[in-house]
Formats: sequence, C-alpha cells, structure tokens
Amino acid sequence: MTDEDVLVVGGGLAGLTAALFTARADLDTRVVSTGEPILRRNAHLENYPGFPAGVNPRLLLDSTREQAERNGVQFTDDRVEQVGRLDPDDPPYPEDGDLGPDEGTGFVVRLAEGDALTATYVVAASWSDPSYLDGLDLSMVQRGSKQFVGVDDLGRTDVDGLYAAGRLAKQYHQAVVAAGHGAQVAITLLEDSDRPFYHDWVVPDGYFTGRDRDVPPGCEEIDEAERRRREDESRAAVRESVADPHPDEPTMHPSVADEE
Repeated sequence: MTDEDVLVVGGGLAGLTAALFTARADLDTRVVSTGEPILRRNAHLENYPGFPAGVNPRLLLDSTREQAERNGVQFTDDRVEQVGRLDPDDPPYPEDGDLGPDEGTGFVVRLAEGDALTATYVVAASWSDPSYLDGLDLSMVQRGSKQFVGVDDLGRTDVDGLYAAGRLAKQYHQAVVAAGHGAQVAITLLEDSDRPFYHDWVVPDGYFTGRDRDVPPGCEEIDEAERRRREDESRAAVRESVADPHPDEPTMHPSVADEE
C-alpha cells in the first residue's frame, strides 16, 4: 500500500487544479512543491474567466490552494529530487542510488529534505525542468532551453500511472490553459483508475432522483436550503479573500533581479 493515492509535483494552477479534482473523487492526494509558481511574477492577471476587471495572480493561487485544502488535499513544501517505479520486491524507501524504470506498483518519490513518499499515481505539473523524472523511460520534447514531457492528448506519459499537466506537458503559457489541463489530466487519471466517477457536479434536489435515476458517482443532489447555505458560505469566503490588498508584490524575473 502506498502513502498516497495521488502525488502531484508542483503547486501552480495545473497542479492545484489536478489535486482538487482527484481529492474531490476521494483519492488521497498530496501536492509537493517548493519555490514560487511562475504566475506569481504576473503583475495583474486580466484574461482569466470570471474576473471582469482581472485578479491579483497571487490571490488566485492562494485561493486555489485554499480550495484544494478545503477538499482534503495535503501539502508538503519540499523539492522532488527523483521519481522512480516502486518495486514491490524491494524496500519502498531506497536509501541511495538511482530509482530505476523497473515495472512495479506505483512510484517512490525522493524529496530533498524529507523522507521518500510512495504513491499509486504521480502527476508531474512542475515548471519545464523534468530532470527529476530522468530515471524513467519517458519521451521528451526539447524546445530551445526548455524540455517538456511527451504526453498523449489526455496527459498520459509513456509510463503507466504517470501523468504530466500544464507547462511541463508543453501546454500554452496561460493560466486558464494550465488550470484546464490540470482538470483534464485529473479526470483522465480517474478514468484510468477505474474509480466510480461520472461527473464532479452538484445539482438541485431531484435532478436525477426525480427521474427515478440513481445519483451518479461524483455527483451530489442538494435541496434549496443547502444550496443557499453553500452560496452564502462562498460569498463570505470571496469577500474575505478580497477585503484587503494582497500583501505580496510580483516576483521579478531572476535575470532582472540579479542585475539590480
């Protein structure tokens, strides 16, 4: 048995959204990340749907992380050094040496400062440096100084159980694309896991049962009182999140910061 059902590498919008969807499908999910997502360099995000006048990108990231936490996602602030296949015939936490591409059940993820973790599925959603996947037999795409992981149309890599989302999967460098791809990859993972899942969808009471149908896995019917309660809670959460200006300034590009 592994420590986690799903381990997501990277705390940007792609990774956070993927984790949100797998956690809401009742898979134990952990995000491992360190440093700052590239989105924190943005001065003001003006093309993300739902915000007519734009949104502070650091607020968007913080709010998405809070949403993931509310749905059960666990977080580890650490750097992933290596991801390898977990061989059931070997100890689950190799002390040294490379983690090879041998077929096994799940993965072992070695961290820079913490203990190794094991996971049934891994979603690689970090920035375009896939060096921590070097021990696996993956196809890579080189574009100038950037290297991307080769995936199919739904985010699957050449290794069963390993997925890539967002910029690392050579997606367009836009926040909404990263979030959408994270969701797509998570739903692909759910389908591949054979977990009962139809649609992450909250519907009015009677939407299914009023037609003599069972509520499908992943869906939920709620009555009017519960709908209003959830709406009030969501409005209060949004008001609180935007009540004061976000305290963090944009992170400057490292080359500019070095010159200063």
